[in-house]
Amino acid sequence: GKRPGLLRPPGAQDEGRFLSRCLRGSECMTVCPTSGLQPTLAEAGLEGLWTPVLKPRLSYCDFACSACGHVCPSGAIPKLGLAEKQKQVIGVAVIDRDRCLPWASDTPCIVCQEMCPVPDKAIELVGQHLITRPDGSQDYLARPKVIPSRCIGCGACEFKCPLEGTAAIVVLPSNPDLAAGSAPTAG
Repeated sequence: GKRPGLLRPPGAQDEGRFLSRCLRGSECMTVCPTSGLQPTLAEAGLEGLWTPVLKPRLSYCDFACSACGHVCPSGAIPKLGLAEKQKQVIGVAVIDRDRCLPWASDTPCIVCQEMCPVPDKAIELVGQHLITRPDGSQDYLARPKVIPSRCIGCGACEFKCPLEGTAAIVVLPSNPDLAAGSAPTAG
């Protein structure tokens, strides 16, 4: 059965099809310019051993790259032109407001919004929340919010989140058929 938690390379979100085609040759991992694609070990079960997954805390999927699909010898990762690859939904980012600096501790941080590579940013800075600093001075604070319909799950935000350990924003797998505008068109 499909295990939750695996972020597959762009265009390879159908887990059954992907596992049946992947030859575990690691060409995709070798060519990945960010080293974002890493081999699975136990997390994919025996059938998925050594297949590629994106691990955004280690690195991210480069918005300007579609190399993995072009070197895949079996079609497990489809050969996509860059414009088409940039629309593939790998997952969706979710903010943990209990860890995120602006949400949890009124500390300014806009790293995730700055790092988001999609042209219409998938992370917006919302609100101008009046905060009072320890010295009594006041300032306005914007907080990041994910716009799921724009997010492709590249992981740049999670990779660059300045928190130690688990990021305050993490990419979770999403069903590409449910994400607006990413379902493949028939024909």
